[in-house]
Order: sequence, then structure tokens, then C-alpha cells
Amino acid sequence: MTIRTGYAISYDCPQPTPMILTLSVHPSRRRDLLTPDWMQLDPPVPTKGYCDSFGNICHVIQAPAGRLTITSAFLVRDGGHPDDVAPDAVQGSLETLPVETLVYLLGSRYCETDRLSEFAWAEFGKVRKGWPLVQAICDFVHGHIIFGYAHANPTKTANEAFKEGQGVCRDFAHLAITLCRCMNVPARYCTGYLGDIGIPPDPAPMDFSAWFEAYLGDRWYTFDARHNIPRIGRILIARGRDATDVAITTSYGQHQLAEFKVFTDEVASAEAQGSASAGAVNS
Repeated sequence: MTIRTGYAISYDCPQPTPMILTLSVHPSRRRDLLTPDWMQLDPPVPTKGYCDSFGNICHVIQAPAGRLTITSAFLVRDGGHPDDVAPDAVQGSLETLPVETLVYLLGSRYCETDRLSEFAWAEFGKVRKGWPLVQAICDFVHGHIIFGYAHANPTKTANEAFKEGQGVCRDFAHLAITLCRCMNVPARYCTGYLGDIGIPPDPAPMDFSAWFEAYLGDRWYTFDARHNIPRIGRILIARGRDATDVAITTSYGQHQLAEFKVFTDEVASAEAQGSASAGAVNS
């Protein structure tokens, strides 16, 4: 299938403001781009791109005083398959885990393993390790937190979401990640696009989505504690320890969000071919 994806984000800055933007499709999905994922800035400003320590594509800019609008729109090829399910995936012991996964066992800014470890072992200590354990954690988080945009708080941690029992998709992910780490399962935070493909349309405004990946067997598997069902059409932007590492904008000065639009929709094959051809000509 082909998915049309993109965003339009505007900031008002009282003075020139340095920013790091993490908005580009993750390198693991770059080969699936049918048209370029070009980030456009209005007014135009220089950008310096780099790949961060987690493998995400970032851009450094200095936003001018006044309004800056950042946009992109592109087509992505997707297999159209739901997230993999592997009920027999096993959990490796610490000494057998690849060393690069060990950082995802540690506490981090939004994932306070020290505060939730006692609860995690009391709640999940007798659950069979591996896939059943991670799924049990997702089931718990899915039932424990009530979703609502009104509950969004950019400083809310996993422990706070646990205590409040309400939040947005990042809070579902943070709590599930924290509980996995408490139970010795490496877990990392993911952000990206997730449209209403294969499910009834959601009338709420589209936003970037958050989910997580757990390391089981010899690979990373996708889990989503908010939706708690395999979904179709995830397009990854970035991975990290938690939301700190994958913020779409990290600003080094005052700014105000003036516009925020995200879209991701399946398109018909004929329309996709026409758009892809036009993109090839324009490039």
C-alpha cells in the first residue's frame, strides 16, 4: 500500500532561537520513500543535518524572530501488514543480551525504574518471561490509563501517569517501557506516524504517535500499550530512551506553537503512481 504522510508546524519566536528538529523519516524506512521527505522552512533558513547517537535524523536551525513554518508531504510504500506477533519469543538473560540493548534497561528522564520496580515485581513477577510478560504489561497499562488529549502534560513521567491513571500515547509508552525495564526486558521509545488504516476513523485530530519496542529473542518487536492491538502502517521517525531523545523540536529559547497539523492516509494506487511520477520529475 501507499501512504501519504506529512505535517505543517508553525512556531512564533520573539527572537532568533536555535532549535534541533527531529522530523525526518527514520533511516530504516528511507528505502520505502516514493517521493522525497523534504523539510521546507518558511522563511527559508539554513539547516545542518546529522544522525544522532540513536540513529535518528536531526536538523539544527536558527529560527528567525517572528513566525517559522515547517512543512513536509511525501509518499511512503508500506507492506500493509500488522505488527508482528510472536507469542513464543523468549526473554534473554542479562549476560546474553547484546551490549547495545543494555542502555534500554536503565532508568531515564521519563521512565523512573526505581520508583516502579517494587510494583512491577509484585504485579508481574509470576508471569512467564518473554512475550507473555510484555503483553501482560501492555494489557495492564492499556486498562490502567484513560486516554485523553486534555490529560497531556509535557513533563509527566511514567510514575506520575501510573498514579494519575490518565494521559496520552506517550504516557502509555513511558509506563509500559518502565515496567518492562523493571522486569529486565530492554525497551525503547518510538515516535512516528500511525494513521487510521484498517480501523474505523478516529474523529480526533491527527498527531504523531508513540509506541515502544521490546527486545525479545534476537530482535526488537513493536508493542503499543495505548491501542493494544497490532496496527497497520506505522512509519517510524525516531527511537530513543524516552520522549526526551525523540522530541520533534528541542528549542534553546522561548517559542510558542502556533500551528500543528499531521496527516497520514492510505492513497489509491493510481493516485500514488501519479504523485510518485510528479515527484521524480520535480527532483
